[in-house]
Amino acid sequence: MSLKDNIAGGLIGLLVGDALGVPYEFHQPNDIPPAPEIEFEPPPLFKRSHNGIPPGTWSDDGAQALILLTSLNQCSKLDLDDFGRRLINWYDAGYMAVDNRVFDIGIQTSQAIRKLSQGAAAAYSGPADEYANGNGSLMRVLPLALWHQGSDAELVWDAHEQSIVTHGHMRSLVCCALYCLWARCLLEGVSDAWTEAVSRLRKIYVEQSSAREELEWSVRPDDPPEGQGSGYVVDCLRSARWAVGKGDYEMVVKSAISLGRDTDTTACVAGGIAGLRDGVNGIPYRWREQLRGKELYEPELESLIRRRCD
Repeated sequence: MSLKDNIAGGLIGLLVGDALGVPYEFHQPNDIPPAPEIEFEPPPLFKRSHNGIPPGTWSDDGAQALILLTSLNQCSKLDLDDFGRRLINWYDAGYMAVDNRVFDIGIQTSQAIRKLSQGAAAAYSGPADEYANGNGSLMRVLPLALWHQGSDAELVWDAHEQSIVTHGHMRSLVCCALYCLWARCLLEGVSDAWTEAVSRLRKIYVEQSSAREELEWSVRPDDPPEGQGSGYVVDCLRSARWAVGKGDYEMVVKSAISLGRDTDTTACVAGGIAGLRDGVNGIPYRWREQLRGKELYEPELESLIRRRCD
């Protein structure tokens, strides 16, 4: 499998997982249809969420991931102020949203973007209290790992930086960093990518630092993979890790959705990793064809592939 296939699989896998999870969001696990019936269009009697959103449409997860990728492509670096301006444009005008329609915005993200709109610097806009640890920065961070060619430490610090724009607590920063290293290890072909990512992150974080404490006491990366599919950033990462162990791309995203609750984000985070691992052709053709917004993501994906593969 080529690097191009892995990168395309990561980005499209993220978008497909998000779009697949949209109609099932907020439902409890026992309300989710059986796996064979989980599709962009839910079964006829299922009470879908976000009624009126056409099947195959990504949510705020995919839009923000594409905003981050576009900013990286155009600035050739992580520029927080540029990223922040693009987030405002999304919030106000639907930039990088399919049909320019914005929906399903997280509370902490809304608070941060309102501060940005009022003139706050992007490096200080994200809520940083312990209760502001939703999964809003984790859901969008994968393009950074696909784009980045610096050292592991530089990738970790950039993962931290992109998070603070909307989610400034160290716990969110650490989850984003671990996820990016997990993705990098998969791109490098490491067989046990999660374990290797944890090992690298421990070497980067200094003992007794706040980041190391969050890694060991809150994220607890050595615990068995399990999760509840909630919007809490640690649970989202655990849920994605659990789902990634369930088989091929299709089984991964359907398993993520089977957890209920924050189905679009769990499937987005898990789907990005599974798509990267399995390559773009590992994502079912029917979903790739039914995914809307190709005019938005294809040019940015092409720019990313030129940077990494030419």
